[in-house]
Amino acid sequence: MPSVAVKLYSLFFKLILKRRLQNRIQNPNSNDEMSSSFGVTSRPEETIAAANPSFTDGVATKDIHIDPSSCLSIRIFLPDTCLVTPDSGADRVRTRRSELESGGIPRRNSYGASEMYNPTSTTSTASSRRCSYSNDLSVESETYRGYSPFTQRCRKLPIMVQFHGGGFVAGSCDSVANDFFCRRIAKVCDVIVVAVGYRLAPENRYPAAFEDGMKVLHWLAKQANLAECGKSLGKKLDSRKSDVQGHIADAFGASLVEPWLAAHGDPSRCVLLGASCGANIADYVARKSVESGTLLAPLKVVAQVLMYPFFIGNAPTRSEIKLSNSYFFDKAMGILAWRLFLPEDEFNLDHPAANPLIPNRGGPPLKRMPPTLTVVAEHDWMRDRAIAYAQELKKVNVDAPVLDYKDCVHEFATLDMLLRTPEAQACADDIAIWVKKYISLRGHEFSY
Repeated sequence: MPSVAVKLYSLFFKLILKRRLQNRIQNPNSNDEMSSSFGVTSRPEETIAAANPSFTDGVATKDIHIDPSSCLSIRIFLPDTCLVTPDSGADRVRTRRSELESGGIPRRNSYGASEMYNPTSTTSTASSRRCSYSNDLSVESETYRGYSPFTQRCRKLPIMVQFHGGGFVAGSCDSVANDFFCRRIAKVCDVIVVAVGYRLAPENRYPAAFEDGMKVLHWLAKQANLAECGKSLGKKLDSRKSDVQGHIADAFGASLVEPWLAAHGDPSRCVLLGASCGANIADYVARKSVESGTLLAPLKVVAQVLMYPFFIGNAPTRSEIKLSNSYFFDKAMGILAWRLFLPEDEFNLDHPAANPLIPNRGGPPLKRMPPTLTVVAEHDWMRDRAIAYAQELKKVNVDAPVLDYKDCVHEFATLDMLLRTPEAQACADDIAIWVKKYISLRGHEFSY
């Protein structure tokens, strides 16, 4: 059973959350008209973590507003493992010896490359060994003190698109809790995490959050194509002066390229990860990416992770009956959140966004879905429907394992109070083990 501290925290958490949900139902249009049309991606009660474009605790972050017509934004989490490439055997031994002698903390990433992270140093040994900073935007620059890649010798990493939880009405991609979780995932999975700040309800109801997820995928695909165009243009104009080359590249849109993704992102190895309601968004985006086919090229969704998805339905499952008053998020609050998210004339717990098991749901057949890992908790009323969805995927030969965590509650790996528990760390490690089956490059597979 959960500890006494978790039970007490859950009690106060539910009281506060229930009051907030009821207030939003009673005053759905309390925000001014401008805010409602543009949308919001966070709430005043959220504690926000500032972005830091330098490698702090092994990860650099930056925020980007990607849609001028709405508040849709992303936060990029870039791990410092992007600064190294796999060494030869002899080089690796010499590097290992020098790391131990210098007193740093040796770590090994999943692709066979070793690196050293020294928390007292502004740049790691890895950065000085394998990747340099650009001349105009260097670490020593007075105008910009963040990381700026020099693309010729930098390492490519898979991209993981992450959707936060919060019942569609709360949470944000840059909250302290989500920032901590994404940093952890970026390091253990050795990926670039793109956390999505989608529009919240009731200011923007369904399908706004789902459409924002697809907008991010299209933006990533566009970034990859712009980077390739810029690279080709650079080769053609290699004999010209650098300033002339820059002006011509800008005319073709190279100035729109996000440098971290251009230097380090591998869109052909894209994974979707969603927590709670974010898992519903991830599953929708996965289905739409299958429908889109080559329209998203070179981006390809190779797997998805659904962490305690926010599924519900009119016919209650056994867990929805037995655990309806479970910790943190009970079923009554879940229904309140769906009332705020779905348009009033569409409210139905068997809505395609809420129940993945309804017949004629639409979209591609399940057999075309990407490999799907489902994470569930023992004391979560949503668990049975998530397990049933995974079983339906297995029936059509989709790799769809379920990780069931004993004595855990909904959002046990992403809620602020529970982030530092052994179960939260174990969940991140288990996700990394499974995900690396689909994102590892040949010759550097993860061993387990």
